[in-house]
Amino acid sequence: MRVYEVMFIVAPNTEADVIDSLVTQLSDVATHQGARVTNVHRMGLRRLAYPIQKFNEAHYIVLTIEGSGAEIAEIERRMRVVDAIIRYLTIRIDEDLKRADKLKKQRVARAAASGGHARSRRGASSGGNAPYVESNDDEEDE
Repeated sequence: MRVYEVMFIVAPNTEADVIDSLVTQLSDVATHQGARVTNVHRMGLRRLAYPIQKFNEAHYIVLTIEGSGAEIAEIERRMRVVDAIIRYLTIRIDEDLKRADKLKKQRVARAAASGGHARSRRGASSGGNAPYVESNDDEEDE
């Protein structure tokens, strides 16, 4: 399963119940296509970095979807035809989540090995002025 974040921006003059029905409609499309919506994050009304269609602020909504990828095409097609949605962006985040999980496990293991002091090795040989160098397990030694 791949994990996607679908962020879309809704015009500020859109009613709250219309936004709710829009989120429900897009979630239903993903569910009917075989995906699972794991998170709906409504960020609220925020200022835009630059005006879009003469709007200076808009409602931001982020959907986190687990699926095969085919449902994303249908969701994007639906977002293209809705006038209230002024921008949208879909990114695949499963690789980033795996990388973050791996780094978290390394941090926990390092903290456990040092007795809870994750930075106890810092500067041990040079009086505290040497930078902490972390080994990268992905690279092979030659």
